[in-house]
Amino acid sequence: MKVKVLSLLVPALLVAGAANAAEIYNKDGNKLDLYGKIDGLHYFSDDKSVDGDQTYMRVGVKGETQINDQLTGYGQ
Repeated sequence: MKVKVLSLLVPALLVAGAANAAEIYNKDGNKLDLYGKIDGLHYFSDDKSVDGDQTYMRVGVKGETQINDQLTGYGQ
């Protein structure tokens, strides 16, 4: 039973993409975050239009600033 569960779990973990985020600046009410995701994909097919490397990466920046006590600005 454990072998069956493990044999299904390992490929699922390998297929799942990795997503990460990091706060790179936080001072005086200003905050800047960097985030990203990488999915490594390779398809094997007889159809040449979908065969091959389909890996992609997504990177972004989020910002936040405290304008006054009651107002906060956000950007992405």
